[in-house]
Amino acid sequence: MSAPDTARPTACLALADGTLFYGEGFGATGQTVAELCFNTAMTGYQEIMTDPSYAGQVVTFTFPHIGNTGVTDEDDESLQPAAAGMVVKWDPTEPSNWRATGGLTDWLVRRGRIAIGGVDTRRLTRAIRQQGAPHVALAHDPEGKFDIEALVAAARGFAGLEGLDLAKDVTCAQSYRWNQMRWAWPEGYTERETPGRRVVAIDYGAKRNILRCLASAGCDVTVLPASATTEDVLALNPEGVFLSNGPGDPAATGAYAVPMIKGVLDQADIPVFGICLGHQMLALALGAKTIKMNHGHHGANHPVKDLETGKVEITSMNHGFTVDSQTLPIGVKETHVSLFDGSNCGIRLADRPVFSVQYHPEASPGPQDSYYLFERFVAAMGDAR
Repeated sequence: MSAPDTARPTACLALADGTLFYGEGFGATGQTVAELCFNTAMTGYQEIMTDPSYAGQVVTFTFPHIGNTGVTDEDDESLQPAAAGMVVKWDPTEPSNWRATGGLTDWLVRRGRIAIGGVDTRRLTRAIRQQGAPHVALAHDPEGKFDIEALVAAARGFAGLEGLDLAKDVTCAQSYRWNQMRWAWPEGYTERETPGRRVVAIDYGAKRNILRCLASAGCDVTVLPASATTEDVLALNPEGVFLSNGPGDPAATGAYAVPMIKGVLDQADIPVFGICLGHQMLALALGAKTIKMNHGHHGANHPVKDLETGKVEITSMNHGFTVDSQTLPIGVKETHVSLFDGSNCGIRLADRPVFSVQYHPEASPGPQDSYYLFERFVAAMGDAR
């Protein structure tokens, strides 16, 4: 077998409009199609790639030094990467971090994910902002042989995320208990040993660090699949119900999630807390609507204003759909808004401890400004008793 021609690019990113980006491929070989988004976080690439909310998406990282801290199994947010692939400015360097147990390239190979380096990510990000999140085909071939017409056709043939229920693909297969708490020096991850508030967490694509935050805040967590019914939830006699993050079109997932949430709200006067897709599920259950965004919010530096306190929080976000605040019914208050574009970032019922936020208060990666929301949820369960 002849050696690869190193003068030729070994990866190609084809947009549905025919625009092509060539670069150096790393990670797995092959081809994938997805929606393209960009993430502005300066760290946490492993957590981002394994965040189930990124199912059906290729992630462009605007920060150039991706891969420099290597990887460690401790930082996986799920069993397998959910993101379909990654686009970076510079090829990964050798790991330089005391926690690293391996390099990003080998990790991508083992996990079957394609990546392309050497791309003008500024140009690509501007295109996404101006034209909306495009459909793309990403290919990696060490020989540098690409069927461009086929790649563009594959990108154009991608159906997109609207109308797509992806929560069913990333949710757990069966219920389980969770008691692991947040990472802390010097012990690392430890397990909760004292009794806590009984919480049922609905897994639409839950990140592990969300569950760790619930445990650290004082919760005994039982995780149920996205398809759980009202009866499944109430049979566990929960003191609170948590609605997790997740991927896809909230309206599609809402076909089975909304009836469950409505049933819980109708039959039990207990606190309910939602994050990201869970926020959108709660809004749909309360009578609001969701809409697709132009390019979404993906990063760890998003300013959000609390309309009730005037406080500004720097938050971690990952969503391509948003709650249409103009459709919030009477009795549902808008509590938070994005200072980037004014989009809705939080709601609550006026007369009950039922609330949700669009952003990720567990961060991972990102700032810890919003961890207090987990404590608010636990306090609400105490008040309800």
